[in-house]
Amino acid sequence: MILKTSRLDTPLGPMLATADDEALYSLEFSEQTRKSFVFGRTEPIEQIERELVDYFAGKLKVFKTPLCFLGTPFQNRVWEELQKIPHGETRSYAEIAAAIGKPSAFRAAAQANGANKLAIIVPCHRVINSSGALGGYSSGLFRKEWLLDLERKWK
Repeated sequence: MILKTSRLDTPLGPMLATADDEALYSLEFSEQTRKSFVFGRTEPIEQIERELVDYFAGKLKVFKTPLCFLGTPFQNRVWEELQKIPHGETRSYAEIAAAIGKPSAFRAAAQANGANKLAIIVPCHRVINSSGALGGYSSGLFRKEWLLDLERKWK
């Protein structure tokens, strides 16, 4: 298997998309990545690039690009739950933990949220603190706030 990476320009700055010929493995803002890459293009990279253009234009709410999740079973459950958060809405870490049947595991849910390598597609930006505060975001709180504002605008 050969993974290829391409730089994609977005309104929030450059992102790096990594995929094989079948699925997207990661989509991260470029300053978040610390890996070595073979640069190139694959169909999943082409597809996510088209979908991101539509997403940022308010024309797309659900991504169809095939994904490959590289995490523990717990992380995968959290990431699956994140994808159920409706466009323009938020959930707390505690709500995510409860939704996967582990109500006391809200800290672990927060860690899984932070380990997400598929920014925007697996919408970790939609998870906030129980108090309503934005909480953290590895790509910067300004991006989290911007994404939430964009989604509320197109809800």
